[in-house]
Amino acid sequence: MAFDATRGERRVSPVFLALVAIMAVSLWAIWTDFSASPGFAVFLFVVSAWVVSLCLHEYAHARTALHSGDISIGAKGYLTLNPLAYTHALLSVVLPVVFVIMGGIGLPGGAVFIERHRIRGRWRHSLISAAGPLTNVLFAAVCTAPFWLHAMDGVPDHVRYALAFLALLQVSAAILNLLPVPGLDGYGIVEPWLSYGVRRQIEPFAPFGLLAVFGFLWIPEVNNAFFDLIDSVLRVLGVSDWDAYWGQRLFRFWQGTPEIPDLGGYLITR
Repeated sequence: MAFDATRGERRVSPVFLALVAIMAVSLWAIWTDFSASPGFAVFLFVVSAWVVSLCLHEYAHARTALHSGDISIGAKGYLTLNPLAYTHALLSVVLPVVFVIMGGIGLPGGAVFIERHRIRGRWRHSLISAAGPLTNVLFAAVCTAPFWLHAMDGVPDHVRYALAFLALLQVSAAILNLLPVPGLDGYGIVEPWLSYGVRRQIEPFAPFGLLAVFGFLWIPEVNNAFFDLIDSVLRVLGVSDWDAYWGQRLFRFWQGTPEIPDLGGYLITR
């Protein structure tokens, strides 16, 4: 049986289109050096692109659920890419943006309510959970394509740094989301394969899984290992520590525009 949504349920939200417009205009401002404050333009670009990626993350969950049997998805507005339609807009949009501003970490969102009883088959349940973080992986690949395709000639440095920091957020979100911790997509991938008794024992801890992860990230050794892993992935994608570091510095425009020295002879460490 084929599942689909009506045209109205699939109509792209003006809110999402506005976010895409902000992303495009701010990228143009960075590229042309039009903005009086390059850091503010980088901030607008990264935040808008980050929220766009959150919308696409949740859309991937919803669309996969729809085609797996949950026909209620369309009526809930999840296919419009409207971040305001999510079950918990605070958890899905506001908190991830706050964490980006505070710590430069891609906090996983989570807010589409899927009626799991409508879906048959463990593989389908796992695929629904995997669809979100796979979207972050794809977004990271797109952001870093100019790096690993060696197509950065002629690209302004500020654009390079902005893309690098955005890629860092996508990689961190993908890694965090794929952890097999209750409340995260990684656990949603393995949960269908666990016994009923194990799932019942773990279920009460699901609301605290994300808090536990960020509690562990406050441990210096864990934090260093986490960012070392992110840096290693970014290097494979052609993004240097230097690019990501200055992207984050520019992003924090409220600290003033940084004086970026020549690359030669510098080694950036966290």
